[in-house]
Amino acid sequence: MEQLRIIAGDATSPQAKGPKIIAHVCNDIGGWGKGFVVALSKRWPEPEKAYRAWHRGRSGNDFGLGAVQLVRVAPDVWVANMVGQRGIRTGSGGPPIRYDAVERCLAALAGHALERGASVHMPRIGCGLAGGRWPLVEPLITRALSARDVPVTVYDHG
Repeated sequence: MEQLRIIAGDATSPQAKGPKIIAHVCNDIGGWGKGFVVALSKRWPEPEKAYRAWHRGRSGNDFGLGAVQLVRVAPDVWVANMVGQRGIRTGSGGPPIRYDAVERCLAALAGHALERGASVHMPRIGCGLAGGRWPLVEPLITRALSARDVPVTVYDHG
C-alpha cells in the first residue's frame, strides 16, 4: 500500500517524476470560477473548457455526480474533473459535498492512474467550498488510491 503524502505547496505544480494526474472536485451545475479551479484556469484553459462543454452536453454523456473527466494539459499531466458536489450552496441538505460521489470518482480515478502509471496530486479535495471534512475524505482516498498502490500527494497551499 502506498502512503498518502501531505506536503506544503501548489497542487497545480505537482512534485513528482513521470505521468501525473491533478484531481479536484467540481459541482454538478456547471459552475466554475471559485476555489481551486481558479488556480487551474490560470495555468491551463483546457480543464475549464472541457468541463463546460461536458456540462453543456450532459444530456448525451456521463456528466453527473460520480463522473470523472480526464483532460490532458501537458504530455505527462492530466487534470481530473471529478463531479463530487451537488450545487454550490450549503442548505437544508447540508454542505454540497457528496461523499458517495467522491468515492465513485476516486475509484474511477484509480483506474485512470493505474492505466497510465501516474501519480495523483490534489488539494484537500471536497474540503473547501464543497464543505467536506478531511477526516471523512482522507479514508476515501486511502481506500480508492493508496490501497491500490497509486502514489498520492495532497498539497496544503501556504
